[in-house]
Amino acid sequence: MKSIYSRLNNRRIVISFAPLEVVIILFALALSVHSQFVSAQNKPNGTSSENITSLSSMWPTAKDLLDNLQIQGFASQAFMATSDNDVFGNTDEGGGFGFTELGLNALFSPHSRLQLSAQMLSRRAGKDNTGVPRLDFAFLDYRLYSHEANQFGIRFGRLKNPFGFYNDTRDVPFTRPSILLPQSIYFDRTRNVGLSSDSIQFYGETSNAKWGDFAIQFGIIRPIVDDRDTEISLLGPRLTGNLSPDVSLIGRGLFETPGKRFRLAVSGIWFNADYKPGVKEAGLINPGSIEFSPIYVSAQYNTERWTLTSEYALRKFRYTDFDVTDLDILDFYGESFYFQGEYRFNHKWEALIRYDVLYTDRSDRDGSEFAALRGKPAHSRFAKDLTVGLRWNITPRIMARLEYHRINGTAWLAPLDNPDASMTSKNWNLFAAQLSFRF
Repeated sequence: MKSIYSRLNNRRIVISFAPLEVVIILFALALSVHSQFVSAQNKPNGTSSENITSLSSMWPTAKDLLDNLQIQGFASQAFMATSDNDVFGNTDEGGGFGFTELGLNALFSPHSRLQLSAQMLSRRAGKDNTGVPRLDFAFLDYRLYSHEANQFGIRFGRLKNPFGFYNDTRDVPFTRPSILLPQSIYFDRTRNVGLSSDSIQFYGETSNAKWGDFAIQFGIIRPIVDDRDTEISLLGPRLTGNLSPDVSLIGRGLFETPGKRFRLAVSGIWFNADYKPGVKEAGLINPGSIEFSPIYVSAQYNTERWTLTSEYALRKFRYTDFDVTDLDILDFYGESFYFQGEYRFNHKWEALIRYDVLYTDRSDRDGSEFAALRGKPAHSRFAKDLTVGLRWNITPRIMARLEYHRINGTAWLAPLDNPDASMTSKNWNLFAAQLSFRF
């Protein structure tokens, strides 16, 4: 059993999860509901063999079950070189092949209303992603209501966090617009906490031929905060204690006009985590909490050849109860945005251009106040990235990409790969090439 503790409205709430047991219960409930639904469709004409045969035929056979099992996967290898600073390994000394992605996913639909999905992912990208396979997502999806163009359902398990346009599919190279997503919105330095979480999510979708489609997701989540990259990014390298997840919320509303010409989305997260000091920190720092509550606004315009995308994020940070001035004074807003254009020459070749901006603290955009207070480089508090890229769809299953980044600032660099901020360079270049395969 795992427990999550949250203080809401000055009351302590305990929520317990037993993932395997709850999945089994939900699975049994889904089958029960389905059975009752099937029974309701048949008239109560006794228990004749004809009725029993008719009822049995409504349940899937072994062949049907196998037909409803889909297994897919992908593999990707990238080469990265930087003029200064390190990205996904030691890249500023001639480059390296330190960015590898391998994934295997399965989708199983035992009933028309029930779906189970899971994916294992091996990712080698810097010191905190060593390639050890991990559960990327695994969840049960049951449609409580489905009628023509409307549906409503529930998902439980480890799910992708629904925010922005790309987070749901960011781990698959073919579904990203570039080798590196806009780092101002989709941080790779804290990728694990942003990508997925253990949660219960409700979703609803409705479609109208005239106005378009509207989808909404809302969930109670248990963030994944047990990796060193996340701990250092949120608390710095000197603290030796551990972060633990607290009750958090997430939601997204997405609207698409017919044909997906226009896409608009608003997403929000209320992330909470608690810090437990290490043994050596006893008496020096109290157990504290971190609140992170970003809001994202996303917009996209599509034509046959062009896709124009922009996303904006306003990120609220608040640190409390540490009884350490350097932490308890942290109460600020970060700001991020990007503008991106994709052009399709034909079905094989695509080009991309993007301008991506990140300010750690919008009231200190150039980092000068931070540098005067902490004695660290001002450029570690912002990043401005101009990116151009080219995609070649060699076959439907094989893709190659080239990318160049001209970057001013280092705010999105991973601290584990660049432990000494004073040794980083303000202006630097990044070149990346990637070959991907899917089946």
